[in-house]
Amino acid sequence: MQDLLHALYERLQNLDPANLRVTVGFDGFVDEIVDAVDRRTSFAEYTPMTKMEQFGRRILEAAGLSTNIELVPKGIKLGGNGPIMANALVKCGVRVTYMGSLGIPNIHPVFAELVEGCTRAYSLAEPGHTDAVEFADGKIMLGKMEGLHSVTWAALKDAVGEKELKRAFTDCDLAATINWTMTPHMHEIWNGLLNLLSPREDGVKPFLFIDLCDPGKREPGDILEALDAVAEFSRFYRVILGLNRKEASEVAKVRRLRLSRAPEEAGLEEIVRALGEDLGLWCVLVHPVAEAGAYLEGCYHHVLGPFTARPRLTTGAGDNFNAGFCLGLMLELEVEQCLALGKAVSGFYVRQMRSPAWDELLAFVALWAQRHGTEF
Repeated sequence: MQDLLHALYERLQNLDPANLRVTVGFDGFVDEIVDAVDRRTSFAEYTPMTKMEQFGRRILEAAGLSTNIELVPKGIKLGGNGPIMANALVKCGVRVTYMGSLGIPNIHPVFAELVEGCTRAYSLAEPGHTDAVEFADGKIMLGKMEGLHSVTWAALKDAVGEKELKRAFTDCDLAATINWTMTPHMHEIWNGLLNLLSPREDGVKPFLFIDLCDPGKREPGDILEALDAVAEFSRFYRVILGLNRKEASEVAKVRRLRLSRAPEEAGLEEIVRALGEDLGLWCVLVHPVAEAGAYLEGCYHHVLGPFTARPRLTTGAGDNFNAGFCLGLMLELEVEQCLALGKAVSGFYVRQMRSPAWDELLAFVALWAQRHGTEF
C-alpha cells in the first residue's frame, strides 16, 4: 500500500484537473449537523449520544409512551449528494456544470460558493433540508424533500434547454446523476436523457457515475427498474454504479444474488464481484468506511483507507470519496490509484470538515504515505 501511495503522489504531481469537464445533477439539500443529547448537565453543557444504539434504545424504551430527544445544532452546510460531490470536484479545479435544487428564485446561501466555482449552474427548485444526527459509529439522515418534487424533466428542459442539456451530458469527461432515492422524478429524467442523447462523433464514451443513495426505503420493483435504466446508459457511457456497504447489501438482496452468507455479512470482494458480474456495468464500486473495492472490466481491485477513529464530520464523506475516485478515472490513473485517491479526498474531508483543494490533496496523499499504518 505504501508503494501505491508513493506512486500515486508522484503521478499526481504531473497532472492538472483544470481542463476536465463534469456535469452533475440533480438534488440539493441544506444539511444541519446536530448532536443528539444523552444528558444535559447545565444550560451550556451536555453529553452527546456517541452510539447509534443509544439513540435507538431511547426510542424503543418510549414505545407506547412518549419521549423527547434534544438536538443541538453544530453547523449548517451545503448538502445533497450531488452538490457535495460537485463541490469536491470544484475544489480540485475541475470545470463543473451543476443542475439541481439550489433555491428559487434566489440561490440559497449555503450553495453560493459552489455556484461561484461552477462553470455553469442551473437551479430548478428549492432545496430539501436534512438534520444529520452524527454518532461515532454512523449517522442518521432525517430528510425533508418537498422541493425535489419540482425537479422534473420538463423543469430541466425549461431551465437548461434541450440543446444545452445534450451538450452538457455529451461534451464532458464525466456526467453524474445522483440521489435516485430522493429525486422522485429521476426515472423520467433518465428516460428524457436516454431519448435525447446520441453517441459522440469521436466515438469516445465519457464516464457516467450513478449513486442510488440509500435505496432501502424504495420498493424492490422500483430498485430493479432503476438498475435496468442504469444499464441502458451503457450505450453512451462507461457506467459506474457507486454504493456504500449498506446499499450493496440492499441491491444484492433485490437481485437475489447467491452469496456464501447473508449479503450484509458477505466479504467485500465476494459482494463486489457478485454485483459486478450480475449487473454487467463497466464498473461497480463499493466503499465501506475503512476500505474500498471495485469490479471493473472483469477484475477486482481493492485498497484500505486512512481510517480515523475520530472523524470530525462524516456527512458527505461518501460523496467526497466518489469525487476522488471519478477524478482518478478522468486523470487516467490505475484503478487502485483511483480508489486510493477517493479515500484521500474523503480522508481529508472527515478530518478537516471540508473538501481539499488540489495542492491540499497532494499533501494529504504524501502524509498518508508517510504515516501509513498509523492513526493520523
